[in-house]
Amino acid sequence: MTNDLSKAFDLIKQKQWIDLTHTFGPDSPHFASFDEAKISTLFNHDDGFFAQNFSFAGQYGTHIDAPIHFVRDTRFLEELTLKELVLPLVVIDKSKESADNHDFSLRAVDILAFEEEHGKIDAGTFVALRTDWSKRWPNQEAFENKDEQGNNHSPGWSVEALEFLFQERQIKAVGHETFDTDASIDYQKNGSLLAEYYVLEQDTYQIELLTNLDKVPAKGAVIFNIVPKPEKASGFPVRSFAILP
Repeated sequence: MTNDLSKAFDLIKQKQWIDLTHTFGPDSPHFASFDEAKISTLFNHDDGFFAQNFSFAGQYGTHIDAPIHFVRDTRFLEELTLKELVLPLVVIDKSKESADNHDFSLRAVDILAFEEEHGKIDAGTFVALRTDWSKRWPNQEAFENKDEQGNNHSPGWSVEALEFLFQERQIKAVGHETFDTDASIDYQKNGSLLAEYYVLEQDTYQIELLTNLDKVPAKGAVIFNIVPKPEKASGFPVRSFAILP
């Protein structure tokens, strides 16, 4: 007899699955303070099997940040529950605004405008900010987008927008296509990544360096954030994907 779980699995197999994860390697864009990834061969097929050694910062490629990444005495990656990593997905498209203004910072008014068109954002959702910054991959220089003074310019979230989402809409987690939660201009003004700290202070996680958000609808999809379980980790590369409605 076919049970409900089997029926659900048969249903989702028929849906479209979208990979939200960049392939990364030594030459991939990464946070400037980190060394590039190193991948070496330990054994090859002449030895009887192929095995490799990988060395990279936990926050490398498309990755997950656990609360402990910024906030003392909070949860490590291994303490996130499985059900937290699979959530309804909302995508706020600000790709045009980000193309016109590389310093774009999402505000609460932008979220209200989104809801006017797509309906209220439900509690317990994962909200992703689409900027199409991921289309600059795999060019480190394009990702950093420095001006003549050496300052980065990339879009992001404002603290005001995040406060609205977490406090007023009771969302669960967020994600974006850039290195950081904060717009670069806000970091330069504040001297700190206030938006990133705010997210992780909510005892939740975020996904950075997402891709293919342009292939996901504003509402109705589900995001899966599949990640290894290293001990006492602040973050790790993740395989994020969405199943479309």
